Amino acid sequence: MNDQDERKNDSPVKAENLRLVDCTIRDGGLTNHHDFSERLVNAAFEATSASGIWAVELGYRNSPRFRSPKEHGPWMFSEDAVLRRVTDGVKDPARVSVMADVGRVDPDTVGPASDTPVDVVRTATYVADVAEAIELSDGFLEKGYETTINIMAISRDRGPELVEALRRLEAECRTPVAYVVDSFGALHPPEVTELVELFRRECPSKAIGFHGHNHQQLAFANSLSAVAAGATYIDGTLYGIGRAAGNCPLELLVGSRREPEYDLRPLLEVIAKEIVPLRESVEWGYTIPYAITGLLNQHPRAAMALLGTAEEREYEAFFESVLRTVAEEKD
Repeated sequence: MNDQDERKNDSPVKAENLRLVDCTIRDGGLTNHHDFSERLVNAAFEATSASGIWAVELGYRNSPRFRSPKEHGPWMFSEDAVLRRVTDGVKDPARVSVMADVGRVDPDTVGPASDTPVDVVRTATYVADVAEAIELSDGFLEKGYETTINIMAISRDRGPELVEALRRLEAECRTPVAYVVDSFGALHPPEVTELVELFRRECPSKAIGFHGHNHQQLAFANSLSAVAAGATYIDGTLYGIGRAAGNCPLELLVGSRREPEYDLRPLLEVIAKEIVPLRESVEWGYTIPYAITGLLNQHPRAAMALLGTAEEREYEAFFESVLRTVAEEKD
């Protein structure tokens, strides 16, 4: 048997093992200060549940002492009472998920899973903070939640520090899922394949997830590459809503599946009724400035600041300014 045959037999993900996660309200909240109406969130949760999604991430579970309620809407905090109002009564509901940022959540304010509508808590971390992420996530696990650790900005941390962090996850962490997160939309499919294989090699006891951003319009292709490489948790959002260029469109992920448990129709309906109208007041999606930051592996904040200014179409000048930033980082 040659190497190609070995990889082919080693990597396919069986349909029953694939878990799609909807991040519309959590990641989409970065476009509107987490201020979706409860009506919209209920409609989105009902539609994604009906479509066969495993879990729906209804915002962050961050602490008000780290994030001001005056500056952020309710989905930055995802309090239990609010979550119950938008999920109660939904037929065959998906798991309710929230995200906790390392350094922005007080774990003592998160009670046991039996007392809350939340089923899944996903801990977001950078490579440098993985030790704190392990303590935080395993604490949530002890309280009865399903947990994942999501390593952000992975395109900027692909050296020995990442390998060391993954080995710590394998040796010290009981959380069963580790995520590759392409925060800057900088990765290409072969790189996603390499990273998923690295995670699988260094964390053989854990399932692997992938979360893609769409700065180079590769989020869907990268997600398919992740699945082909063995990832079993894949994130998306309705109509690709999310910070800057947005995320992998959830409807593409669902529409690409052929298993009977997935149904595209509820997603198409809620996108038409609830998500497309948001484009009148909220901006996300591919633009040249976002493409530039993705191509050069930079955070999109500079591109976000550029949009809406008199210089927003000065693409060449923006490209040169980002190149200077890259050069300064190397000095």
